[in-house]
Amino acid sequence: MLPNAGVYYFPWEINSSVPEGEVLRTFGRLCSYDLAQSKAVLAAQHSSAQYHVCVDTKFVEPFQAQLGSRYVVLGEAEHREGEGPVVKARILTCVEGMNVPLLEQAIQEQRKYFNERQKWMGNSTS
Repeated sequence: MLPNAGVYYFPWEINSSVPEGEVLRTFGRLCSYDLAQSKAVLAAQHSSAQYHVCVDTKFVEPFQAQLGSRYVVLGEAEHREGEGPVVKARILTCVEGMNVPLLEQAIQEQRKYFNERQKWMGNSTS
């Protein structure tokens, strides 16, 4: 069975406020991978800060880890003691060559559309 589509979160938005079990998508450059611990770390730059997202890769192994390449991950948020939020990957796809500014713009447009649709749906039921 395929997971839900998942809400896009920017890497800098993934923190302890993301609900446990929330299905999400995010992206970043693979900066480390530890097969023994089934743990990968994605990194992304926003403004002048570097953000890291820990990914549990148990369910997507084995995969060809290409350090330095861009990846998109779909999975569930899990909060681990002492580690902060971890994304339990269900799908981990290498998307090297993807236009990140265009992806960020598409995510913003999608959010805008969903907010407008939600307002419209709320008004039509009143």
